Amino acid sequence: MLAKLEEIQKTFDQLSLQLTDPEIIADRQKYLQCTKQHKELEEIVSKYGAYRQLRERLAEARHLAAEEEDPDMQQMAAEEVTELEKQEAACGEELRDLLTPKDPEDHKNVLLEIRAGTGGDEATLFAQEIFRMYSRYCERRNWKMQLTTLHESGVGGVKEIIAMVEGERVYSRLKYESGVHRVQRVPKTEASGRVHTSAVTVAVLPEADEVEVSIDPKEIRIDTFCSSGPGGQSVNTTYSAVRITHIPSGMVVSCQDEKSQIKNRAKAMRVLRSRLLEKARNEQMASISENRRQMVGTGDRSEKIRTYNFPQNRVTDHRVGLTMYQLDEVMDGSIDPFVDALTAHDQAEKLKQQQIA
Repeated sequence: MLAKLEEIQKTFDQLSLQLTDPEIIADRQKYLQCTKQHKELEEIVSKYGAYRQLRERLAEARHLAAEEEDPDMQQMAAEEVTELEKQEAACGEELRDLLTPKDPEDHKNVLLEIRAGTGGDEATLFAQEIFRMYSRYCERRNWKMQLTTLHESGVGGVKEIIAMVEGERVYSRLKYESGVHRVQRVPKTEASGRVHTSAVTVAVLPEADEVEVSIDPKEIRIDTFCSSGPGGQSVNTTYSAVRITHIPSGMVVSCQDEKSQIKNRAKAMRVLRSRLLEKARNEQMASISENRRQMVGTGDRSEKIRTYNFPQNRVTDHRVGLTMYQLDEVMDGSIDPFVDALTAHDQAEKLKQQQIA
């Protein structure tokens, strides 16, 4: 571990010098990359500095305890050794956690996509409730959520809803939510009181930075049209809604949430950029359709990552086997216990792979 930390220290020092280099500063993309790398290593380097100081103090205390002849001073030195050993162990554990391979996307904002799957009207109602759950979670963490796309159902639910979520380390907390969320309950429209099972798909995509995805203006077509749905007379009579078509990929993104055409265009471009980044990464791994099925499935009830059982007041995450009997609290945004368990599980798996390697 110490050898790896020394390498990181050298890299950090080199990056610090590069950030003062006029040539690097003049190149916006290189400067952004250096700044990003420097920031990623800063916490490790700071903790490593504290760790080295603790080791030096511990060595001095051990030397004093061994050489001191006065019994009282010897006891004080021994007590200091014990305390410093605890601090060194704790600091070393923190360093090991920091050295665990991190997802480079963790610091990013996300594009949150929720779609009704199997279950008809009941699935659209649950999709609306899942969106509310994430909205409440965002409020708890002081994140900003901006709606970009909304397709409602005739019963007050949503067939599809897409939002941009901005804040500190959003992707690191929401990335485990991708997949099929299954609900078991008696629908309001069910006269016989039978429990039905429906499903909703959730996709969490990291937002693409401008330096990661460059879109040629010549490769997009922008159409404007009158917005539909709620919003007042002005929304429906002005051409504020925007549809952007990326010609090479055939990808189409629309946004009509804002009254301003400029704002709708900016939102649509953010969505397009994130989807193009996802497309490029998926092509590196496999075909786009296969990778997306791995992420959210087909929306079938059997492909669940989490089940919300209303009659039993129970929520179970099938990936880590965690069950909570506070369904109301979970639906009100209290999903941290699941996120924490999934994060810990992911980190443990990465540590195992690192040890094997």
